[in-house]
Amino acid sequence: GEGRGGEWGVIDVRVVQMKVRPGEVLIDCLDSIEDTKGNNGDRGRLLVTNLRIIWHSLALPRVNLSVGFNCILSITTRTANSKLRGQTEALYILTKCNNTRFEFIFTSVIPGSPRLFTSVIAVHRAYETSKIYRDLKLRGALIQNKQLRLLPQEQVYDKINGVWNLSSDQGNLGTFFITNVRIVWHANMNDSFNVSIPYLQISGGYVLGFKIDPVEKLQAAVKEINSLHKVYSASPIFGVEYEMEEKPQPLEELTIEQVQDDVEIEPDEQNDAFVAYFADANKEQDREPVYSEELGLAVEKLKDGFTLQGLWEVMG
Repeated sequence: GEGRGGEWGVIDVRVVQMKVRPGEVLIDCLDSIEDTKGNNGDRGRLLVTNLRIIWHSLALPRVNLSVGFNCILSITTRTANSKLRGQTEALYILTKCNNTRFEFIFTSVIPGSPRLFTSVIAVHRAYETSKIYRDLKLRGALIQNKQLRLLPQEQVYDKINGVWNLSSDQGNLGTFFITNVRIVWHANMNDSFNVSIPYLQISGGYVLGFKIDPVEKLQAAVKEINSLHKVYSASPIFGVEYEMEEKPQPLEELTIEQVQDDVEIEPDEQNDAFVAYFADANKEQDREPVYSEELGLAVEKLKDGFTLQGLWEVMG
């Protein structure tokens, strides 16, 4: 699934998920890229946004995938065997989604083209170093000389004194900073006792309690926060800043609309898209050997739900 705007999902196959969400911008577009693990020998296009990378086949645009930066565990460069290039340097991306690991391998069909590596690695680094825009942060280096340390693109809209944090029995008296990106509270007696709450996290599963007196002041603060949250939601600031020298076309112009075939296809659970990218090499130990009547020899026990026939079909 797409989760919080494309940064969580690993493989998307619906065209609606290929379209940008508010706040998502295209940073780079790379033609002639092969999805070496899942579609070896198939020339495709790689799109790099501030939230994810998208690959789609040029011949069959419905053959596509979306990898959210939040899923990525590591990015490395190694040698891979491409049908279009032979032995060549490739980009290996290891991801984790719902406790399952998937590996993606991308190869540039054009020799001597380093942009595949520089774009994806640099944007992923920009994503990793800007998490404070998107993640709740406790006890951070948020305050300096009683003032909020502003992020790039951040503006303070209000500062409210006399805000009680209700996380402890006696409560703590502190101050709210309300910005276009987040709410920050810190204790007046100790500004390292603080919390940064991005608007992206509001309505999440983590509840924080604050008390403001009198009630009129509380209602005014709630109205202001709700208003800024609404503005933010319409055009989120994710904080991932990276620009190419050449500006790519808008993503909508590069993503080809899929024509819905008038055919219903029954999904084959053994042979779905995920199997091709499944990073089984990351299992901690081999499964026990069992005798296979089909093959007439001992083999490693298959994972639940897998059959030899299904695996042969995937390999083919």
